[in-house]
Amino acid sequence: MLRELHSISAWQAALAQSAQRPAVIFKHSLTCGTSAMAMEEIQNLANCADLDADISIVRIQEAREVSRAIEQQLGVRHESPQVVLVIDGRVVWHASHFRVMAAAILAALKQAPGQLTTLS
Repeated sequence: MLRELHSISAWQAALAQSAQRPAVIFKHSLTCGTSAMAMEEIQNLANCADLDADISIVRIQEAREVSRAIEQQLGVRHESPQVVLVIDGRVVWHASHFRVMAAAILAALKQAPGQLTTLS
């Protein structure tokens, strides 16, 4: 299931939930072709039977304050499309543009948090 983050409180709830279950945060631009392709990857990820994570989407044009809060709180420079994997309130992996792929996110989820690679 894809959950949209429209408010700071929704973002804070997703961040808190990452202590129980990994959070995949997808920053999506409604006007970018690359972001549209990345959205397809996120939808493919959401349909994976073995996915053990919550997926949240921030539509940049509709929730700029949420996007800024994520950037400031996690310390990951904003890009879109962008995916940030958060476990226990901290970033363990992130990728942007053409590197936003379902297979890459699944691979990151399967690695131990201390061994994850950050892509930008």
